[in-house]
Amino acid sequence: MKFLVLNGVNLGRTGMREKGVYGADTLESINKGLADFVKAHGHEVDFFQSDLEGELCTKVGQAEDVYDGIVLNAGAFTHYSYAIRDAIAGISVPVVEVHMSNVHAREEFRHKSVLTEVCKGEILGFGKNSYYLALESFWL
Repeated sequence: MKFLVLNGVNLGRTGMREKGVYGADTLESINKGLADFVKAHGHEVDFFQSDLEGELCTKVGQAEDVYDGIVLNAGAFTHYSYAIRDAIAGISVPVVEVHMSNVHAREEFRHKSVLTEVCKGEILGFGKNSYYLALESFWL
């Protein structure tokens, strides 16, 4: 199986910003661990991060017939990006929405995701392990 891990706005600064919320690991180190994990299970994974909503939409649209699943941490786009929502709804590739923090224990505006209803599932609150759980959900 082949997967795409997509990270949205501000996640390129993981490990440098709000360490109490997102941890001290950089996105690069998280991706390295995920790549090793996926490879150990006999699968492949690609990574993409962008602070630009349109670039994430393009990547989602390009996933058709390339990937067996997408793990998406859209960051703040989660709460208002109907463009990303429509991109997900427009493909047959299953998407698992991921958040490192428990968004329901944070500010009120973070409690609502416009993406969840077009995703296969949602995993949140387990730090970087949220990504591992999401990937593993595709082959269990």
